[in-house]
Amino acid sequence: QVDLVESGGGSVQAGGSLRLSCAASGDTSSTYWMAWFRQAPGKKREGVAAIAEDGTPSYADSVKGRFTISRDNAKNTLSLQMNSLKIDDTGIYTCALYNYYLEVEYWGQGIEVTVSS
Repeated sequence: QVDLVESGGGSVQAGGSLRLSCAASGDTSSTYWMAWFRQAPGKKREGVAAIAEDGTPSYADSVKGRFTISRDNAKNTLSLQMNSLKIDDTGIYTCALYNYYLEVEYWGQGIEVTVSS
């Protein structure tokens, strides 16, 4: 069992920055891909960024060049640096841990990010 707890959300004006963190605890002996998802009001949840255990990142086109995903395997933490935030980045951001089969096995509880004009 792994628990994922997000922190760092909040409200910011468009053009601003936020940094999200996700702390993993429990049975973290085997960790694979991790990712950030978000769900905007009235929309389906979408993947924002993902990162392999070796640090290889992957980004949704909508955030490329603005968001940076990183992880610290020794500290069992996942981060998302979000710059040049847009109103469309508003939503509930959730971190996720994949299993060996590339299925999301654990979800965090989610944290709110609000970008205003």
